[in-house]
Amino acid sequence: MDLEKTQREVLRWRLLQALDVGRPYPVSEEVLMAAVCGEDMPVSPRELRRELDYLEDRKLIIISGKDTASWDAELTHHGVDVVEYTVECHPGIARPKKYW
Repeated sequence: MDLEKTQREVLRWRLLQALDVGRPYPVSEEVLMAAVCGEDMPVSPRELRRELDYLEDRKLIIISGKDTASWDAELTHHGVDVVEYTVECHPGIARPKKYW
C-alpha cells in the first residue's frame, strides 16, 4: 500500500467535508488548513494547494483568488453531491463507503 497516495486521498476527502461545513460561503485556505491538518496528517501549504487544484480539476470545487496570497474555495453542485453520497465517487478521493 502506498502511504503517500492514501494520505493524499484522505486529505481530498477532508477538504470536501470542510468545504461542505462552510457552505454556502467560500472557505479560506487558512481555515481549511486548520480543519484538515492534524497530528495524524501534517499538511504543508503547498500540499494543500496542490490538492485543492486537483479537486478543482475534477470540477468538485471552485477556487477564487488564485492570483492573490490567499485562496478561497467552495463546493460546486457536483462536489455537494459527492459529499452527500448522491453520486458515485470516482477513484482519487478516500470517501468512506456509505453504511446507512
